[in-house]
Amino acid sequence: MFDVILYEPEIPPNTGNIIRLTANMGAGLHLVQPLAFDLDDKKLRRAGLDYREWARLQVHVSLDECLQALRPVQLFALTTKAARVYSEPPFVPGTAFLFGPESRGLPGSVLDAMPVSSKLRVPMVAESRSLNLSNTVAVVLYEAWRQNGFSGGVR
Repeated sequence: MFDVILYEPEIPPNTGNIIRLTANMGAGLHLVQPLAFDLDDKKLRRAGLDYREWARLQVHVSLDECLQALRPVQLFALTTKAARVYSEPPFVPGTAFLFGPESRGLPGSVLDAMPVSSKLRVPMVAESRSLNLSNTVAVVLYEAWRQNGFSGGVR
């Protein structure tokens, strides 16, 4: 129903948590290289438990290749620099959410190529820098799923 794109992820436990999350929600997960870890990393396996076999996981050599293969109906980038809050737009099946690396977020070149209306943020108190990547993915993905009546889920 939805797809998560992790651009150059850096921290294995975050990606492992997101593998588990997307597997449990029926969402696709796309990792854009370079990855800062090996997919067989022990920390990734521990966080993802045995959910990798149920995850729709693909690795892509570039963001352009990922988007060409995926062809999302809508694409939203998550960034602390956005004015629009993640819960404002309506999300439809086929939407993809793009998240940047943990230490630096999405590069300016990626954000500059996107319309302002496609950049979203999760609200935080004024002095905060950022949320944990896997927490942010969970917040956004659950909002999208909620908007669609938790379609395909067990209530």
